[in-house]
Amino acid sequence: MDELIEAAREIQDRAHVPYSEYRVGAALETADGEVFVGCNLENANYSNSLHAEEVAIAEAVKNGHREFARIAVSSDRRDGVTPCGMCRQTLAEFCDEAFVVLCDEGDDEPATEYALGELLPNTITQETLE
Repeated sequence: MDELIEAAREIQDRAHVPYSEYRVGAALETADGEVFVGCNLENANYSNSLHAEEVAIAEAVKNGHREFARIAVSSDRRDGVTPCGMCRQTLAEFCDEAFVVLCDEGDDEPATEYALGELLPNTITQETLE
């Protein structure tokens, strides 16, 4: 199993999901090989909830990283969950369309690999705003 998928699975145990009971973990690999993890944190009003990918990105940025190689996303259901639209846009802030997104399909299946551009075509970028 890919060690990035494994890291995404391991962090799921720390998720705070009293409402959905849907644990998600993300592991973000920087361009220099360091890995930052995040898990989802739900809030009773839902809109203040944090997604695992956001938490991993924030942790990496907080530690001075702005260049990333790939991210792995895994749910406790091993259902191939992909980043939501909001998380895709956040990834696009730092990553180009070739950025690799690995989605956990379970122990008996290889992770599905996407390019960020497949998941979020025609994204809003700094160039779009100029």
